[in-house]
Amino acid sequence: MHRKFIALIVATAVAVTGISTTQARAADTGDILGGLAAIAIIGAAVNHYNKEKRKDRVTRHQNHIHARPKPHRPHKPHVYQPHGHKPHVRPLPPHVARYNLPHKCLRTFDAYSPRHQLLAPKCLKKHYKHANSLPHQCKVGFWNGKKVKRAYEPACLRQQGYRVVYQ
Repeated sequence: MHRKFIALIVATAVAVTGISTTQARAADTGDILGGLAAIAIIGAAVNHYNKEKRKDRVTRHQNHIHARPKPHRPHKPHVYQPHGHKPHVRPLPPHVARYNLPHKCLRTFDAYSPRHQLLAPKCLKKHYKHANSLPHQCKVGFWNGKKVKRAYEPACLRQQGYRVVYQ
């Protein structure tokens, strides 16, 4: 609204200036019509500019309104369980459960480090069905005095999204 007001003030100032100078020159009709035409052109340009701004603002507003609303999830009230009655626990979905490594495969290899545990590959093959898909960069090799042994580094696997679970 303030733009329209400013445009009106400017147009009026130009008109008054044009009329007062033309009256000083003996008020030529052609000059008066020229001044009015200039005012009309300026007013039309301001109006066109305001229409474009309004249209852009309406389009952005409509895009915001028509965005997909979030689904409403009703609140589930707490269900009282009598003492000693365990609720049914659903298992994790397979795509999540495949990142759970069994803790019984953690072993201490003295040749590697007496205080650092690794995941034994034979145990993982026996107790973890996705053992072949473990990242190879987490496999470490170490010399036990007779041959090179291999095992998985738990910290590296943790960085890859795996976790050791105690079941």
